[in-house]
Amino acid sequence: MNKSFLYLTILSLLFASCNKEQDPFQIGKQHIGLLTDSTQVKDLEVIYAKDSIAKGIDDTEFTRNFNDIEIFEKGGKKLLIISPRRASDSTSYIQSVRVIDPRYKTDKNLSTLSTFKDIASNYKINRIDNLISSIVITVNDLNASFTIDKKELPANLRFDRTLKIEATHIPDNAKVKFFFVNWSKTD
Repeated sequence: MNKSFLYLTILSLLFASCNKEQDPFQIGKQHIGLLTDSTQVKDLEVIYAKDSIAKGIDDTEFTRNFNDIEIFEKGGKKLLIISPRRASDSTSYIQSVRVIDPRYKTDKNLSTLSTFKDIASNYKINRIDNLISSIVITVNDLNASFTIDKKELPANLRFDRTLKIEATHIPDNAKVKFFFVNWSKTD
């Protein structure tokens, strides 16, 4: 009888641990909280039912149907900016997510409050792009891009876009300006 009870207890614990809820602020390669690389725009109302969704629709000549979707907590704090693959299409998949709230973290604690050292110490850097006023660090393990303002770089690296910026050129304490997760699922 005691062995049966012990087996039943162990089995119950195993099933209980399998039903672990998804952390709403955890970032992985294919998800950000409950948002996944297979999420369609129409699913956002269910996923963020307790939050506020602001859909920006603009058909001006300059934005070309750019319609980011902003997610806010009920208290008004901005959490995420979501960009669908196709504008004004509820069946479109999510193309990218800009992480705003620092509570969103990877399993290695990367967030919008991270520094270059945090990125380089925890993930393989696949590419560094030298843009006009920033550099973009791509980490394929996360499908993520981290933008660092060139003001964080030494003065001799700030103005020449033709320079190839290497990881060794970036100060450890350079702060992340923007953090994006990008998904390439086709509609």
